[in-house]
Amino acid sequence: METPDKNGLNKASRTLLLVGVLFVAINLRPALSSIGPLIDMIRQDVGLSDTLLGLLTTLPLIAFGFVSTITPLFTKRYGIGNTLVGALILLTAGILIRSAGGIFALYLGTILLGIAIAFGNVLIPALIKRNFPHKAGFVTSLYSGIMSLGAAIAAGLSVPLAMELNLGWRGSLAVWAALAVVALIIWIPNIKRLTRTTPSRGFKEAMKKLSGSKLVWKLALYMGLQSFAFYVILAWLPALLIDRGYDATYAGWMLSLSQATGIIGAIVIPVWAGSRKDQRLVIVSLIIIEVMALIGLLIPGLGMVELWVGLIGMVLGGTFGLALLLIVLRSKDAETAAELSGIVQSIGYFIAATGPFIAGAIYDMTQIWNYALILLVAIAILKLFMGIDAGKDRKI
Repeated sequence: METPDKNGLNKASRTLLLVGVLFVAINLRPALSSIGPLIDMIRQDVGLSDTLLGLLTTLPLIAFGFVSTITPLFTKRYGIGNTLVGALILLTAGILIRSAGGIFALYLGTILLGIAIAFGNVLIPALIKRNFPHKAGFVTSLYSGIMSLGAAIAAGLSVPLAMELNLGWRGSLAVWAALAVVALIIWIPNIKRLTRTTPSRGFKEAMKKLSGSKLVWKLALYMGLQSFAFYVILAWLPALLIDRGYDATYAGWMLSLSQATGIIGAIVIPVWAGSRKDQRLVIVSLIIIEVMALIGLLIPGLGMVELWVGLIGMVLGGTFGLALLLIVLRSKDAETAAELSGIVQSIGYFIAATGPFIAGAIYDMTQIWNYALILLVAIAILKLFMGIDAGKDRKI
C-alpha cells in the first residue's frame, strides 16, 4: 500500500489534483488571446477607436496588477481551493458578459475575466509549492506549457469560429466559457484534497516583510521585464513585419510561430531549471539567445525572419515558465509562495501593461520599428541583471 505524502495524498489523488490544476491553467489565456484576431470585426460592429480597443488587452493586465497583491487575503480566509472555484465562476461570467451586449458589457466582462485570471495566476504556483515540491520544475513546465497551448489554440480558432461557423465575434469569444465550466466541474472534487492551513501571519505583516526584500523586487522586475517583452511582441510583431513589406498573412503566421515555439520553451526550460539548485546559467543562456534574435530582427538584410521569431518566442515562453518556477523555488512554504506570487505578479503585470503602449508611442514618434526593438534589447540586458541575483539558490 502506498504511503501518503505529507499532505495526506496518495499517488492517485495527486494525479487527479494535477489534472485539476492543468484544467485551471488552460483557462488562464484563451479569454485574452482570442480577442486580438477579432479586433477588426469588433471595430466595425461597435465603432470604437484603436485606443479604446487597445484597452481590451490592457485592462486585464491592470486587473492582474491590482488583484494579484490582495489574492492572499482571500486564500487566508477561504483557502486556495475555494478561491479558485470563485475565480472559475467569475471567469465564466466575465466571458459571457463580454459577449452579451454593447460597449458597457464588453468592458465590464473584460474587467471581470481579468480579475478571475489574476487569482489563477497567483494561486497555482502556491499549489505547486504545497503539493508538488519535489517535482516543481516538471509540474511548472506542464502548467506554463498548457497555458501557452491554450493561448495558441484560442488565437488560432477565433476567426474560424466567427467566420466559418457563423458565430460572429460575440459567439467566438463566448465559446471559451464552456472550457471554464469544464474546469470548474473537474476542480470542485479537488477541494477536499487540499488541506486548509492556519495562516501563520497577517496579510499586512507578510506584505511589509516581502516588500522590504531586495530579492523580492528583483524577482518582480525579472517577471515584469519578461512580460513587457512578451506583450510588445504579441501586440506589434505583425505590424513590424507588415511595415518591412511582408503581407498580413505571413505576419500572422509569424505571430503564431512565436506562440508555438513559446510552448516548447515553457515546457523545456522549467524542467532544465528545476533540475538545478542554481538557475543563473539558465537565465544567462536565455538572455544571450534573446539578444541574438532581437539583433537578427533589427537587421533586415540578414533575412531568416522565421529563425529569429521562433527563437524570441521560445525564449519568452521559457522565461515566463522560469519566472513562475523561481517563485516556487525561492519560497519556503505554500503560504509564502502565495504571498510572493501575489506581490511579484502584481508588480510584474503593472510593468507589462506599459509595454505595448510605450512601443506603439515610440513608433508613432519615429515611424521606425527598430527603436522599439532596441528598447527590447535594453530590457533584456536589464532582465539579466535582475535574474542573476534571483537565480541564486536561497529562500525568502
